[in-house]
Amino acid sequence: MAMKREDDEQLWDLLGRGADPKVSPFFARNVLRQVRQEPRWLVRMRSWLGPRRLIPALGAAVAVIAALVITSGSLLHREAPDSPVDSVIAKIDVQDYEVVADLDNLLASDENSPWDENSTL
Repeated sequence: MAMKREDDEQLWDLLGRGADPKVSPFFARNVLRQVRQEPRWLVRMRSWLGPRRLIPALGAAVAVIAALVITSGSLLHREAPDSPVDSVIAKIDVQDYEVVADLDNLLASDENSPWDENSTL
C-alpha cells in the first residue's frame, strides 16, 4: 500500500526540502581499493597459525594426550582376575566359611518349618 501525497502533505513537503545525496565520482574505485587492502584468506590463516596462538594450543594438546596415555596405561596394566568366582573365593576369610556353613544349616532347618505353606507334615 503506497502512501499518497494527500495522506500527509507536511511529510511530503519536508521530504522535498531535503538535500539529495551526493556520491563521489570515485566511489567505485574507493570501494575496490578497500576490498583489495583487506587480508586474503591465506594471510588470515597464517595469523591464526602464528606462534602466539599455536604454541599454547600445542601445549594444551600435548597435556591432554599425556593425561590420556597415563590413565589408559594404568588401566591396561591392571591384572584381571581369572574368573569372577576366583576373585570372590580369594576374598573369603576362614571366618566367612563358618558363617556360610551356619547359613546352610539355617536354610535347611527353614525348609522344614511348620509355618511354611509348602512344607509337608
